[in-house]
Amino acid sequence: MKEILGIDIGGSGIKGAPVDVDTGTLLAPRFRIPTPGSAKPGPVAETTAKIASHFAWCGPIGCGFPAVVQAGVIRSAANINKKWIDVDAQALFTKALCVDGCNCQVVVANDADVAGLAEMTFGAGKGRKGVILVLTIGTGIGSALFVDGVLVPNTELGHIELGGVDAESRASDAARQRERLSWKRWAKRFNRYLGELEYLFSPDVFILGGGASKYHEKFVPYLSVRAELLPAQTLNEAGIIGAALAARHLSE
Repeated sequence: MKEILGIDIGGSGIKGAPVDVDTGTLLAPRFRIPTPGSAKPGPVAETTAKIASHFAWCGPIGCGFPAVVQAGVIRSAANINKKWIDVDAQALFTKALCVDGCNCQVVVANDADVAGLAEMTFGAGKGRKGVILVLTIGTGIGSALFVDGVLVPNTELGHIELGGVDAESRASDAARQRERLSWKRWAKRFNRYLGELEYLFSPDVFILGGGASKYHEKFVPYLSVRAELLPAQTLNEAGIIGAALAARHLSE
């Protein structure tokens, strides 16, 4: 059994748990702490360290982070503090989490990408080939693109232009709630977004995850795209499981 600590860093909360990456099972109840109000690098690193401390963890760690991440360095800041741009998050988290003589290693990757890894490994995408787009529909819209099971990282397709604005500003679940749209009215917007993705990538399958996926039966009947539509299966644990999977090579 390979055990890795998976940590999901979000705008409102930071949560984590040890994961058996052979089965995708959480080995302890997840532990969550609110994200610091400023969400600057230092306070976020300190809060993330409390997750590792809670589990008395000294071993490989994977972190999902809401930004473009290249070789552990943060390259965008659409939904986080601008101070993160060009920060070596992998080095920052390693210094904060690997303390008291603990010789651990940390991997940092895009949060939607790691959620996609969880879904492709243990969820609706397991064993699927072809072009698959995993979408996380919540405060924003995250995306993970897979071609024959191989991840194309950092797509960030929630930020494509739709009606002259970021797609997620109109088609996310947060937009539905903010504008008090019915599921049917919101589905019309979301369907337009899916149509744009279909035009650009011709996916075989869309896997719909994130908070809205719990209510898929309320909006999927109103969607009309060529690709197969599947609800995600790993749900709220996807970020934690996927973060652990992103660091799996550290235990091999």
